[in-house]
Amino acid sequence: MAVCISVIAKENYPLYIRSVPTQSELKFHYTVHTSLDVVEEKISAAGKAMADQRELYLGLLYPTEDYKVYGYVTNSKVKFVIVVDSSNTSLRDNEIRSMFRKLHNSFTDVMCNPFYNPGDPVQSKAFDSMVSGMMVQVS
Repeated sequence: MAVCISVIAKENYPLYIRSVPTQSELKFHYTVHTSLDVVEEKISAAGKAMADQRELYLGLLYPTEDYKVYGYVTNSKVKFVIVVDSSNTSLRDNEIRSMFRKLHNSFTDVMCNPFYNPGDPVQSKAFDSMVSGMMVQVS
């Protein structure tokens, strides 16, 4: 399960960041923002390879000693970043893809809300509860 889930706007500012445990929140903010450089590299490399048909899932962006950082980008250039604990070896690539699919579908529901202004921070209770279900439960 994830230890940090974030949604980054097209202009690279955070729309939503949630991490467990909350004591490490600043470290996860740093990890997410440093991963944006890798996301931009992968997007530009995929743009050169294929004109308009591209994979939304970017895969493993980079591993650190403690965490693995995965990325996903939507057609509207909104980026999702999930940080997973490195000690969790049972988590496979297709499970990470399904986590991103759930996150994307829930974010689409937020965007379809007529009272949500695109570019504002995400404050949906339904989105928050879905993310909470994907997070590691730390006791």
